[in-house]
Amino acid sequence: MKLILSNLSEVIAQYQPEHVAIEQVFVNINPKTTLLLGQARGAAICAAVMSNLMVTEYTALQIKQAVVGNGHAKKNQVQDMVVRLLKLTGNPSADAADALACAICHAHGGLGLGRIATTGYRMKRGRLV
Repeated sequence: MKLILSNLSEVIAQYQPEHVAIEQVFVNINPKTTLLLGQARGAAICAAVMSNLMVTEYTALQIKQAVVGNGHAKKNQVQDMVVRLLKLTGNPSADAADALACAICHAHGGLGLGRIATTGYRMKRGRLV
């Protein structure tokens, strides 16, 4: 966990992000995996908070809805849409695609819009309208 904390702190210092978006923990079939994921997630959140960044959490359903238009989309569908939306020349790994999808979700609604006023708008199919 120290490695995750220190490496993310370095990345934050280097790139100076304004927002942090992270997927909420889900209960996995394997409790050991769920616990390890929670610990890694906690280290990531700590790195953001120590850098005075606000953390916004999204469920997997919200992320898939924002990126694919279907909250029950499969992993390969998320990967394909990330490639299309970001016009990537190669295919990211499943984990990288998930992280990019979370960023896309954040950018499409909520605080990812930065200083754009969102009053009077609503979410429809993962998009601000």
